[in-house]
Amino acid sequence: MKTATKIKPPLWFWILSTVALLWNSMGVAAYLADAYMSIEDLEQMSQAERLLYESQPAWVTGAYAIAVWGGALGCLLLLLRKKWARPVLYLSFLGIIAQLSYSIFISNAFEVYGPGGIVMPIMVLLIGIGLLLFTNMAISKSWLR
Repeated sequence: MKTATKIKPPLWFWILSTVALLWNSMGVAAYLADAYMSIEDLEQMSQAERLLYESQPAWVTGAYAIAVWGGALGCLLLLLRKKWARPVLYLSFLGIIAQLSYSIFISNAFEVYGPGGIVMPIMVLLIGIGLLLFTNMAISKSWLR
């Protein structure tokens, strides 16, 4: 009978996974804030921002939900050292791509928010790529089961 050797991840694995979960938790909080935005909050937006918010298709909201909830679940699975983190984070990444595609190619988000409006989407994309690379590395080093 073979016994599986347990390979313990280094401390930086735990730190990075925890920071990633915190990052994705902020995404969940932002999603919930958008989903439950009050009339008062909508009235404080500029007309262009409100029109952009109100005209967003349901599929973009769905992609946003998949991106943030998948990211949070994937990072939780990393902390639990489960290989399931990889497909969940890939699904989250697809949500990021769908949402970003809408923002860049379909909506006028960058006209409304200006050049600064590209910073956060690019940061989200780069962190998503980084999490996928990190997860693949963790699996290759047998840190995830």
